[in-house]
Amino acid sequence: MKARIACLPGDGIGPEVLREARRVLEVIGGEHNHEFEFVEADIGAIAIERHGEPFPKSTQEVCLTSTAVFLGAVGDPKYDSRPPAEKPERGLLDLRRLLGNYANLRPVTVLEALVDSSPLRRDTVRGVDLLIVRELLGGIYFGLPRGIEDGNAFNTEIYSRDEVRRVARAAFKLARHRRRQVTSVDKANVLETSVLWRETCTEVAKQFPDVSFQNMYVDNCAMQLIAKPQQFDVILTNNMFGDILSDEASMLAGSLGLLPSASIGGKIGLYEPVHGSAPDIAGKGIANPLGAISSAAMLLEHSLELSREATKLERAIVKVLSRGYRTPDLKSRTGREKSKERIVSTKEMGELICDYIRMPDAT
Repeated sequence: MKARIACLPGDGIGPEVLREARRVLEVIGGEHNHEFEFVEADIGAIAIERHGEPFPKSTQEVCLTSTAVFLGAVGDPKYDSRPPAEKPERGLLDLRRLLGNYANLRPVTVLEALVDSSPLRRDTVRGVDLLIVRELLGGIYFGLPRGIEDGNAFNTEIYSRDEVRRVARAAFKLARHRRRQVTSVDKANVLETSVLWRETCTEVAKQFPDVSFQNMYVDNCAMQLIAKPQQFDVILTNNMFGDILSDEASMLAGSLGLLPSASIGGKIGLYEPVHGSAPDIAGKGIANPLGAISSAAMLLEHSLELSREATKLERAIVKVLSRGYRTPDLKSRTGREKSKERIVSTKEMGELICDYIRMPDAT
């Protein structure tokens, strides 16, 4: 197959981790006779420096003429004093809106090899395999009016039934391919938008009688993610809650650097690691590329419909980790596994994944 992939390295460690993920995709393409064309463009702080805005028209054109978009990371602390509309992160919000991807998928899986990398107890995190489905184009991040006037700051949370309905349907369809459980998370005891959210999700649940369904308040969900995360299969929630809960859930796996994401629903999918730009470690060669590499597997699965290749890549990650290879963020928090660990750089981790993909018996 032929596919054009827009690569937006962005800021901080974004270029480092995206470089390894792109290399992995190139190897997958070579092994299975696929032709992937990669086209780079600017977004975030680097785009402000080069083009005067975080999401220039040249980048928009590259994205709209591609099969999928692959993003590294966005953000730079030197822009922290600017208003939200002028920060590098605005480029990411505008990208999501341009592509029309309303469902953000954030899987959290605790691999057996990494149970000791989590700050939580082994029996708490072992076997965790959940998927957060975050509504991506509505809510407080996009609602108007917003601003700061006369010493008052205000943001507006807005949701329509149609916005909630479409992401809920996406979550239930995904649950059918997992353990058939959906937990809708809201704050319906105090927020009118959450009342509408709960009513609509409950209505959609009736169309999927083969999937079990429950509602849960966000504060309870935050506690349950730490106390008993194995209970969750698919967590469905709004834009802001999904942003916060997915970062919390990353600690189950041991590092934010592990987690991938896919934004779907539009014609062109967007794929990116969950982590930020981490400017404090940029250029040191210690960033974890596995979140980006796992995002490449999601790109293969959702945008290119190459399930066999996606599975092959996911298995390569498991094999590398099971043999003790770790980036510094994945060091064991107990003495049990330290003797087996082999700490490697960002580039070395990418090379190891590529090596396993090339093995004759890799499936």
